Amino acid sequence: MFSEHLGNVLKPNGQVSRTSPDILGHVLRSAGFVAAFFSSVSHSVFPLLCRGLMPRTLDGQITMEKTPSYFVTREAPRRISSMSRDTKLIVVVRNPVTRAISDYTQTLSKKPDLPAFEELAFKNRSLGQVDASWNAIRIGIYALHLETWLQYFPLAQMHFVSGERLITDPAGELGRVQDFLGLKRIVTDKHFYFNKTKGFPCLKKPESSGSPRCLGKSKGRTHVQIDRDVIEQLRDFYRPLNVRFYETVGQDFRWD
Repeated sequence: MFSEHLGNVLKPNGQVSRTSPDILGHVLRSAGFVAAFFSSVSHSVFPLLCRGLMPRTLDGQITMEKTPSYFVTREAPRRISSMSRDTKLIVVVRNPVTRAISDYTQTLSKKPDLPAFEELAFKNRSLGQVDASWNAIRIGIYALHLETWLQYFPLAQMHFVSGERLITDPAGELGRVQDFLGLKRIVTDKHFYFNKTKGFPCLKKPESSGSPRCLGKSKGRTHVQIDRDVIEQLRDFYRPLNVRFYETVGQDFRWD
C-alpha cells in the first residue's frame, strides 16, 4: 500500500519501472477511481478473484498494488492474508497532526460548507477532549490500525516509509524500500528534482517521454490555517499513541 507519490515512482508509467523489469506495478481503475478490491464488500470467491485480477509476472518480478485505505480498513489484513501470507506490506506514514489538517483541507476543497476544523476535531475543546471517531483523527492513530495487521502478518513483512523524508530525501527512502523488497538499488538522486511550486519532489523521465511525473492538482495545496493552541492539543493527544507506534515498529519518526 502506497501514498500517491511512492506509487508514482513504482508504477509502470514511470521511468524507474521501465528501467527495472523487477517491478510490475498494478493499480486497477474503473471509471477513473482505484478499485480497492481488498476493501470491497463481497468476497465469496475472494482469493481466486484477487489473483485473477493481478497481472501475470515472470520469475524475478514483483507485482505491486496500492490503495491508501487498506491500512485503516479492518477487513483488509485478513483478506490479503487469505490471498497470500507472504505478501510484503509498505505503509507511508506522516505526522498525524499534519495528516489530519491535510485531510480536512482536501475535503474542504470539495465541500466548502464543512464545519470548522476545531468543531470536528474535538468533542469538548475546553476540556481537550479530541473526537477520535472523526476519520481525519482516527486514521492517524497508527498503533491502533497496526494491531490488526500484526494478527495476520509478522512485523518483518512490513516496511514503514516516513512521509516527511519521502519529500526531503526521496532517493534515500526509496533506497530502503528497494532493500526491503530485495531489489537492486536502481532509484537514486538522479531520478528526482524538487518542484518548488508544489513543494514536492518530481520523478524525472527520459527526454523522449515528455514532462516529469509530479503530484496531481489535488496534492500540495496550502493547508488551512489552524490555531496554534489546537495544534498543541492534538500533539498532546497523539504523543503517547505515537510513542506506542514507534516502540512497536522500532523506528522513531520524530513527530514531536
